[in-house]
Amino acid sequence: MKKFLDDNFILQTKTAQTLYHEHAKHMPIIDYHCHLNPKEVADDKKFENLTQIWLYGDHYKWRAMRTNGVDEAYCTGKKSDWEKFEKWAETVPHTIRNPLYHWTHLELKTAFGIEKILGPKTAREIYEEASEKLKTNDYSTRNILRKYKVEVVCTTDDPVDSLEHHKKIWSDGFEVKVLPAWRPDKAMAVESPVKFNTYLDQLAQVSGKNIGTYNDLLDALEIRHEFFHKNGCRLSDHGLETMYADDYTDTEVKGIFNKIRGGAMLDHVEISKIKSALLYELGILDHKRGWVQQFHVGALRNNNTRLFNLLGPDTGFDSIGDWNMAIPMSKLLDRLDTTNKLAKTILYNLNPRDNELIATMIGNFQDGSVPGKIQYGSGWWFLDQKDGMIKQMNALSNLGLLSRFVGMLTDSRSFLSYPRHEYFRRILCNLLGNDVENGEIPDDMELLGNMVENICYNNAKNYFSFNEVKI
Repeated sequence: MKKFLDDNFILQTKTAQTLYHEHAKHMPIIDYHCHLNPKEVADDKKFENLTQIWLYGDHYKWRAMRTNGVDEAYCTGKKSDWEKFEKWAETVPHTIRNPLYHWTHLELKTAFGIEKILGPKTAREIYEEASEKLKTNDYSTRNILRKYKVEVVCTTDDPVDSLEHHKKIWSDGFEVKVLPAWRPDKAMAVESPVKFNTYLDQLAQVSGKNIGTYNDLLDALEIRHEFFHKNGCRLSDHGLETMYADDYTDTEVKGIFNKIRGGAMLDHVEISKIKSALLYELGILDHKRGWVQQFHVGALRNNNTRLFNLLGPDTGFDSIGDWNMAIPMSKLLDRLDTTNKLAKTILYNLNPRDNELIATMIGNFQDGSVPGKIQYGSGWWFLDQKDGMIKQMNALSNLGLLSRFVGMLTDSRSFLSYPRHEYFRRILCNLLGNDVENGEIPDDMELLGNMVENICYNNAKNYFSFNEVKI
């Protein structure tokens, strides 16, 4: 019987162990999509205790705690940090076979050297030991990034953001590149005229461009896109239910914009047409500046109206949706490709039924200009667990080139989430190791070792060209 979380955790064969320990383990990290707060890096923040760095804002843990019968006061409410942690510790034993169990203990081990199993009996000693360490300079946000050998962090930022914190990080000379990523979802959120117009007023103010027409909106977005580029941004990201690629005319879109700018509600057809137009125009901007565009599709958000009204978005009430993806996805990518303005693109699905759909879709738009120009993104959100990552890599292997994959990201709000890269790397090495042991691929450690190193780091380094960023 193997010991839980030993050095060969998940690595079932000698080949897998060799691939991980000699090739994957020591590779640096490029975290090209996350939700870390850049202000906390700019301030080199130190957290007062384990609850603050672990439970504040972590809707994964909140969902588990609620499922375990924990009252909301211990999740997002006003209970003390210790009381919240105590309830999390009571929940952890019930998360066995959920990735939270693995992540929790990987984080304790790699960040703090704590190998005890977290539960009610060990909660106080683990909380106190970790919290004392967090108060030291070794556990400031910048030193945590150094500890995990992170080279690049791409945060998630709205076009109206000032990027002041990114500027400070850069001016401080911090060796880890903390770069913005453009997330223009609010510029497409036309379902609510009041919220949309309020946002456009903000956009007008920061861009210095009065937004009275549809063309004014495009000009304002162009101004902010250029501003982001000058401040190190090289990626965009879209959080969408599905792709939008309806047919439309300029006259139609301008009329729809005038209608909503005047405060009127749009119907479903109008919403889809203007979203289609904006998504295309944003893709043109990304191509113009040589960015990578990312599409995260398939989330059914804010399902619980009562708790959404009480707590707001991103608090743990989202799930997998089931929109039709293939036709609009193909149409949008083809629309951009037709005029040779399709940027490097990463597609992420939330519904596992779409794995093979995306794995085959990316092959339609590879053009030989860049290895892996169109990427099938790593298992995302509900799929960034062992089974989800294996299925994603199997689909990519069967229908594309796993060797050109740009690998893992954290997609997290926590500075302690970097062991997710280790988790991914172990799963990758085990997948390849099993194939070797089964005689399905050659026992060629030079070939496979290079492949592992590329997927863990080199492919992303070459794909994103972050080394070229100078501010």
